[in-house]
Amino acid sequence: MSDFTIPKFRLPGFVATLGQKLPQWPHGLALVAGLNAALKMKLLPESELAALEDKIFRVQVLDTGGTAHFTYRGGLFRPVFRLEREPDLAFAANLSAFLQLLARQEDPDTLFFKRELEITGDTELGLMVKNMLDAIEWPSMPKLPLLTR
Repeated sequence: MSDFTIPKFRLPGFVATLGQKLPQWPHGLALVAGLNAALKMKLLPESELAALEDKIFRVQVLDTGGTAHFTYRGGLFRPVFRLEREPDLAFAANLSAFLQLLARQEDPDTLFFKRELEITGDTELGLMVKNMLDAIEWPSMPKLPLLTR
């Protein structure tokens, strides 16, 4: 049995058009909840986190129209509801690229050079965040048995 792979896909244009009209704050809350869970599980390298203090990040999912802004302050990731300055680091990609990153099916360098992941802002900070993400040891999930009819 082969592992499931996430195909490259792009959602229809109307999804992004509709998504851009919706409130964006829930995206920030959801992303921050996941990042803080990773902190609590000690998946993120603590030695690197101090460099993220008061930096503003943007994650934009192009084909859904969703954008999340967040910062790291006082030992926690926090959503940013009102931007007072441009983000220090921004990532933009389609949903499939982000899913492939999370599943470790693709690495950020490959997606970047294929022009499927856009990274803008502080280059040094971007490299540090990329290295942090590469260093994460995801807990292994138990394999589910195949369901048969």
